[in-house]
Amino acid sequence: MPRRLGDLEDAVMTRVWEWNRPVTVREVLEDLQKERSIAYTTVMTVLDNLHQKGWVRREAEGRAYRYEAVSTRAAYAAALMNEAWSASDNPAAALVAFFGMMSPEQRHALRDAVRMVQVDEPAEDAEQPVQETEESTPAEEPAAEAAPQPAAEAGPADGDEPGASATGKGR
Repeated sequence: MPRRLGDLEDAVMTRVWEWNRPVTVREVLEDLQKERSIAYTTVMTVLDNLHQKGWVRREAEGRAYRYEAVSTRAAYAAALMNEAWSASDNPAAALVAFFGMMSPEQRHALRDAVRMVQVDEPAEDAEQPVQETEESTPAEEPAAEAAPQPAAEAGPADGDEPGASATGKGR
């Protein structure tokens, strides 16, 4: 993701994410006007900026455009968390501090998420099949399988691009 959204950009993107369908400037404007006074041209400019930044795609419909989110709000939040964590000089300490700030509900959601990721990961034994040699005997094989395996080094998750930036800081 290019960078953290500003307040008005976030308010506009919230509508786009919640509706989960292509929206017009007029629809976003009418919804925002329930909370604040805002001009049509302001909403149009924000949606155009979001399009230029890669947050929304747009398709012409008559003389107007319909805008649709490129990714989910969850993906945006995850990218922001990854950006902040990656910027730390001590990622472990940053995680400990972050976990300390979490509410009990957030910690419960974290435990659920970790369980889901662990279920999706193949077992270490399945990744490294035992190779038999002429010297191995049936009595030796169970001991070899029971030996502890060294822990894998932490690295980017599958599908993560090294150096990918969630917020594109540098303004």
